Amino acid sequence: MNKPLSSSDLSAYWMPYTANRNFKASPRMLVSAEGMYYRDDAGNAILDGTAGLWCVPLGHAQPKIVSAVQKAVATLDYAPSFQLGHPMAFELAERLKQYTGNRFSQVFYTGSGSEAVDTALKIALAYHRTRGDATRTRLIGRERGYHGVGFGGMSVGGIGTNRKTFNSALLQGVDHLPHTHNLEKNAFTKGEPEYGTHLADELERLVTLHDASNIAAVIVEPVAGSTGVLIPPKGYLKRLRELCTKHGILLIFDEVITGFGRLGTPFASDYFDVEPDLFTTAKGLTNGVVPMGAVFVKPHIHDAFMQGPDGIELLHGYTYSGHPLACAAGLASLDIFEQDGILEHANGVADYFQEAAHSLRGLPNVIDIRTIGMIAGIELSSIPGKPGARAYDAFRRAFNDGILIRVTGDIIALSPPLIIEKKHIDELFGKLAAILKTLD
Repeated sequence: MNKPLSSSDLSAYWMPYTANRNFKASPRMLVSAEGMYYRDDAGNAILDGTAGLWCVPLGHAQPKIVSAVQKAVATLDYAPSFQLGHPMAFELAERLKQYTGNRFSQVFYTGSGSEAVDTALKIALAYHRTRGDATRTRLIGRERGYHGVGFGGMSVGGIGTNRKTFNSALLQGVDHLPHTHNLEKNAFTKGEPEYGTHLADELERLVTLHDASNIAAVIVEPVAGSTGVLIPPKGYLKRLRELCTKHGILLIFDEVITGFGRLGTPFASDYFDVEPDLFTTAKGLTNGVVPMGAVFVKPHIHDAFMQGPDGIELLHGYTYSGHPLACAAGLASLDIFEQDGILEHANGVADYFQEAAHSLRGLPNVIDIRTIGMIAGIELSSIPGKPGARAYDAFRRAFNDGILIRVTGDIIALSPPLIIEKKHIDELFGKLAAILKTLD
C-alpha cells in the first residue's frame, strides 16, 4: 500500500481533460497494473473496462512487451529520425504493412493519435499540391467526430465543447457532415444500425457548394468512440468511399481507437470492407506502453511525392518519430497479436460481451445500448439542467466498486482489453448493473 499524497503533492500537475479541483479534493490514484486489473493506492483491484484509454488491448504489464522495452532502452535509448534511421523503425514499418495485408505501402510515425491526424491532413493537402491540384485545400470532418487536440484535428473534429474556446484559431475552409446518431430510429442495436446511410450523401451537397476541385479530403472515425460510441449505418462508409472516389477526394479513416483488434479485425477498414486512402492509428499500436502513432498510406499517395526533384519530399516530422522504445513495444505487440491468437479470442467472447451489455436494457435511465466488436455504449437520460452529471456519478461509483468505466456526457463507453474472459465480463456488467440501479 502506498502512502497517500497530500494536497500540496497534487498541486503541481495540471491534469488533462480532468476537473482538477474535484479530483484533487478526492483523488483516484492508480499505482500498478497487471493483466485485466489496475490496483489503487489503497490496494484495491480495479477491473479495467476501458483498456486504459482504449489503448491496452493486450492487458497490462504484458511480459513480452516489458522485456522488449527493457532490452531496447539498454541498447538504443534514442535515435534521431531526421536523415538518420535505426533498424527497428524499418522492421516495424514492414510488419505493419504486412498487418494490413500489404494494402497500404508506407507508414509515417508520429508520437500520438493527435499528431497522426494532423500528419494525415498535411499529407492530404501536400499530395494534391504536388500533383498540381493546389486548389484542393478544403477539409471535411463530421459532427461529433473526435480527431485529437491538435489545431488540425480540432478543426475537422465536431465536438462543440472541445471547439468553442479555440474557435477563432481553428482552420478555415472546413465543413462537417452530419453525425449519424438517431435514437428514434436506431436505439438498442447490435452492430451497424439500419437507418442513416443516406446521410453520406450530404457530401454531394458540399461538393455542389464548393466544387470538388476545392476539396482535399474527408476524415471520419469508422466508429466514433470518444463522443460516445456512434456506429455507422449499414453501407454508410461504402457510400462515402464511392463519393470520394467519384470526386477525387481523399478519404481518411481515423482508426486511433478502432485499430488493432477493437472490432475483431486488424483494422476497421477490414471489418467494414472499405479502404480509405490514408488512415491514422495510435493507442493499441504499442499497447499503450510507449506513446506512438502512425499514418498508413496507399501507394499512390506516397509515390506522388517521389516524382519531384531530389531532396526532402515532405517537410514534416517529429523529434520522437519512430522512437526506438516505441518500435520495440510495437514489434512485441504484433508478435502477441499473431502468436497468441488475440483476434480469435476477442471474436470468441464478443457475442457474450455484447449480450451482457444489452442485458442492461430496462434499467433506470438507460435510453440506448449500442455494441459492435468489443465496444459498448450505454446512453443514460440526462438530469435536467445537469448534462453529464448522471454518467459522472456512475463513473465515481464504479471506481469505488472496483471497475473502471469511461464516460462522455451521459454515455458510458466500454472497451476492455481484448484478453478479457467471460468471468471478467460477468464482473464488469454485474457491478455496472448494480450501480445503474442506484443512480438518481
